[in-house]
Amino acid sequence: MIRNLWLKLIAPIDGPLMGFTALLLLVALFTMASASPERMSTQLVNLGVALVVMRVVAQIPPQRLMRLALPTYLIGILLLVAVALFGDISKGARRWLNLGFMRIQPSELMKIAMPLMLAWYFQKHEAMLRLRDYAVATLLLLLPVALIVKQPDLGTSVLVLAAGFFVIFLAGLPWKIILGLIAAAAGSAPFAWNLLHDYQRQRILTLLDPEKDPLGKGFHIIQSTIAIGSGGMLGKGWGQGTQAQLEFIPERHTDFIFAVYSEEMGLLGNFVLLVLYALLIGRGIMISANAATLFTRLLAGAITLIFFTYAFVNMGMVSGILPVVGVPLPFISYGGTALVTLCLGIGILMSISKNRMLVQK
Repeated sequence: MIRNLWLKLIAPIDGPLMGFTALLLLVALFTMASASPERMSTQLVNLGVALVVMRVVAQIPPQRLMRLALPTYLIGILLLVAVALFGDISKGARRWLNLGFMRIQPSELMKIAMPLMLAWYFQKHEAMLRLRDYAVATLLLLLPVALIVKQPDLGTSVLVLAAGFFVIFLAGLPWKIILGLIAAAAGSAPFAWNLLHDYQRQRILTLLDPEKDPLGKGFHIIQSTIAIGSGGMLGKGWGQGTQAQLEFIPERHTDFIFAVYSEEMGLLGNFVLLVLYALLIGRGIMISANAATLFTRLLAGAITLIFFTYAFVNMGMVSGILPVVGVPLPFISYGGTALVTLCLGIGILMSISKNRMLVQK
């Protein structure tokens, strides 16, 4: 009886995927204990909730996930509209919806709802994909992105846009159209610049010359790059990073936690972290390549590439090669909503992996 119960508990678990995720979460707790020990208890609760969500989602068959795609997308759109009309304003942005007993950030839901919806759409039109189908998919993507940009939340809008684009790209969008879109985006850059908020334009200008305002807008980038550089090859040791411990690094437990990790663990620690991300992404790509249906291939591929986008954007902004857009380091940064969303994605990958094995049998 105990053996049967154990087998039921581990049945949906993809061993390599779980192993790489667990190692990243251990690094997260190790880093959080140094960066912000007072938040450890809350983060442990967040982690517990995220792991339960991952375990539950891993048991849901992809066929059922497919049936949930359209309702999840529609609920996400309605919640984003509700945020625009009734959302709480914090630090000049309207991103949260107060439900009375809790506050939620509906834009986080769209990071999963978007690839679910588009993978479902392309599965429904798999027999004969036409240019019109890609156009419809683009409209389905741009609607929530526009609502998120309006909040404004540039970081989340970039991630949702990337999640949807990855599905469209993996569904076979012709390269000539992709190159045309790139050329159109480059040509419209001057007009897009005028549409940006003042603080968004300032972030780009700060990226180009952070020393222009070293105690103001450029403070984040300057202090994070100092922390990364001062770590050297082997780092200063756990809890010994001066930039972090003396509180020179702003948001050191969330968006800039990579600077804390780099200062204390050094270049060698960064290499280990990059290897863990590469292994996680590689496993996700393998699951996508071996998936049983178009829906599961597109969904697994998009979720995997989102992990890459999270890591690339966060490390890029902390090291000063990308503008600061408020994207957390996946599985490492403090926060409940983002961690639950990421573990939900891991659960979906586990479900797809399990379904592949069942089909092969």
